[in-house]
Amino acid sequence: MWKTILRRLIFMIPQVIILSILIFLIAQAMPGDPFTGLINPNQDPAVIERMRETAGLNDPWYEQYFRWVGNALQGEFGSSFLYKLPVATLIGNRISNTLWMSLLTVIITYLIAVPLGMLAGRYQDSWLDKTVVVYNFFSFAVPLFIFALITLFIFGYRLGWFPTSGSVAPGVAGMDRFWSRLYHMILPSITGALLSTSVTIQYLRNEVIDSKSLDYVKTARSKGVPTNRVFSRHIFRNAALPIASQMGYEITSLIAGSVVIEQIFSYPGVGNLFIDSIVQRDYSVITALTLILGIASLVGTLLSDIIMSIVDPRIRIQ
Repeated sequence: MWKTILRRLIFMIPQVIILSILIFLIAQAMPGDPFTGLINPNQDPAVIERMRETAGLNDPWYEQYFRWVGNALQGEFGSSFLYKLPVATLIGNRISNTLWMSLLTVIITYLIAVPLGMLAGRYQDSWLDKTVVVYNFFSFAVPLFIFALITLFIFGYRLGWFPTSGSVAPGVAGMDRFWSRLYHMILPSITGALLSTSVTIQYLRNEVIDSKSLDYVKTARSKGVPTNRVFSRHIFRNAALPIASQMGYEITSLIAGSVVIEQIFSYPGVGNLFIDSIVQRDYSVITALTLILGIASLVGTLLSDIIMSIVDPRIRIQ
């Protein structure tokens, strides 16, 4: 297994190289530059041109690319033109917020999806199953930004149960800081989780329905195994395999897809930073974030395979 993982990591190297080239070229193709809109329009054009020359923006693209890659391998992604901070420091300050919120969202997603999927499959065509199916259609069809605005308006502004911005209350420390951070994550995480359960519920429901008619289930029932044990020990273990295979994708997709949630809830994570950087043409931040998210997607694919092999020892990644 470790040899296979190492081989997969080696195969990821050319993928990362191609990804980095595409990211850099796309960023270069964007209109304007980091100084667009950030300089006094009455400024002498010669001064602006000297600033571009100093920043290396007039060099050939391949020179800029190799300079960027060489620095990135050392953990240096340049400096943000917008925030006047090193990009690594800027992303480091934000990425922990996104990681913790994504982790909480995944936990809530599975806490909701697994019981509903099991119950819907077990009691097929019952009122409970039909209710779960309706909820599943709702979570799949409703746009995230609309649902997020509704939850923010009701539970944030009207009822005042949750904060409407930020990641932690100012001036708190110790355990109070931990609880404040958790309190700020609850509403965005629940909002994202409620609309992220559809795939998991549908997978699990279908697998449970299919597993009920398999020979090993019939054998267990004929031996007098209690129904609850049949579902919890036999059917769930088999039905959980597709869910386990999606777990790595779920985590990385939530990290990459946190843009909408973070913008609406004014949550200071990498999604919020990504949008601000695009608007302000902050190339160094855009390229670094896109590369990190792209690598995270590749790692998520490998992580899903590893989780599959752990859940079912009969499966080994090839």
